[in-house]
Amino acid sequence: MTQPHLHIENLKVSVEGKEILKGLNLDIKGGEIHAIMGPNGTGKSTLASALMGHPKYEVTGGQVTFDGEDLLEMEVDERARKGLFLAMQYPSEISGVTNADFLRSAINAKRGEGNEISLMKFIRQLDKAMEILEMDPQMGQRYLNEGFSGGEKKRNEILQMMMLEPRIAILDEIDSGLDIDALKIVAAGVNSMKSPELGVLIITHYQRLLNYIKPDFVHVMMQGRIVKSGGPELAERLEAEGYDWIKEELGIVDETVGQEA
Repeated sequence: MTQPHLHIENLKVSVEGKEILKGLNLDIKGGEIHAIMGPNGTGKSTLASALMGHPKYEVTGGQVTFDGEDLLEMEVDERARKGLFLAMQYPSEISGVTNADFLRSAINAKRGEGNEISLMKFIRQLDKAMEILEMDPQMGQRYLNEGFSGGEKKRNEILQMMMLEPRIAILDEIDSGLDIDALKIVAAGVNSMKSPELGVLIITHYQRLLNYIKPDFVHVMMQGRIVKSGGPELAERLEAEGYDWIKEELGIVDETVGQEA
């Protein structure tokens, strides 16, 4: 299997006529962990939603290829089947559909007709993933995210990632609202998947997550673009000094581009 590759070039995205992303460039390959940080309102979550094809986000320029194919021409379900995954900041609740049924259906949709996962193999994989995430096995029979705490929803997102085995995973603020113990468990789930066959994009406000999921590259996003890139030491400096030194260095006056995060 070829190494996954997500290539974003000069991406421009608008929401209700207001331009949020203003020419963003990013390259993610298998085996790499990228982290995007930046002040509120710079377009971080807009990037995640646009890549997954949310209809609210209108791509007005640039190109995105996934394993050499035009991602922007794909429907949302096709992007997922190709191996693009988004762990959402605010996961939806779905009544009447159990966690286990949802996961097995999603896996089979990805595998295709005639290649469905056997029930025993599915149960073994589910039990193993839930053990890593320290989840109560009974959560598999609960309705998807219904009545889950914030921390349980975030673990459930990583459970989905572990079961679906994507090629590129986008983790949108999976650390928000987590205490330190839950943060370590979620990070352990992500780290258990690290391989040349998975590229990861982490969107976060805080360096603390990056203490447990070590990024290869850290990018700073302002005014709808990536304005600075570096290694883990860049996140450490942002935690210690904030963003003012970058604004001063680049001559940025207003770091926000709208209400989107």
